[in-house]
Amino acid sequence: MNETRAPVVQFLDVALRLADGRPIVSGISFDVRPGEILVLLGRSGSGKTTTLKLINRLLLPSEGKVTVEGRSTVEWDPTKLRRRIGYVIQDIGLFPHFTVARNVAVVPTLEGWDERRKRERVRELLDLVALDPASFADRYPSQLSGGQKQRVGVARALAADPPLLLLDEPFGALDPLTRLELQRELKALQARLHKTLVFVTHDVREGLFLASRIALFREGALAFLGSPHEFLRSENPEARAFVKALKDTDTTANE
Repeated sequence: MNETRAPVVQFLDVALRLADGRPIVSGISFDVRPGEILVLLGRSGSGKTTTLKLINRLLLPSEGKVTVEGRSTVEWDPTKLRRRIGYVIQDIGLFPHFTVARNVAVVPTLEGWDERRKRERVRELLDLVALDPASFADRYPSQLSGGQKQRVGVARALAADPPLLLLDEPFGALDPLTRLELQRELKALQARLHKTLVFVTHDVREGLFLASRIALFREGALAFLGSPHEFLRSENPEARAFVKALKDTDTTANE
């Protein structure tokens, strides 16, 4: 295999168990390919967020192995690993006492970038996420809308130019119009930057729109892995349940 096309992330028969031995996830095996958007789809409690946290070593596997860039997560220094990975969550986690510019520049600051380089990177990224630097750089999170905060969160995740982004239901708390707008912007951004994204959602419509491939979880196990086209035609019972829910929603909306 061409080295440049090696998987960015690999799960090799991974399980995570509670202290009493009960599995949260088990038997998980899949690759994340360079430049794709892999959507982890599933009901609440199905194991998708747990799986995401195994990638950036917020959790360690009880069994099996998770690799990032060919190296087991247990062999990575946790800080170095996480600075190689952008992380965007639903509640965003911006520092309220930091300006937008300081929030975006958190990782470059930790990496020791000089002030000029940080300012240029902040301007570049705010432009990239459709926030005018002249208007937004000196604002505080309390002065932003939900959609604006999420854009800042994406900019912060991209600040040190990581090859991999993890997104845990980042748009779940937004109104439907803002959510659709940000989904479109994220997909366009990924096409432009060629980053690898792992995106958690329980919204099948969002998953179908964004995904290169869908990994469907059920009760801590991987129930399906394939393209959106394959997902829509899958005979897997859980996939069929999600597709039926999508069709029922469309039917109700049209009544």
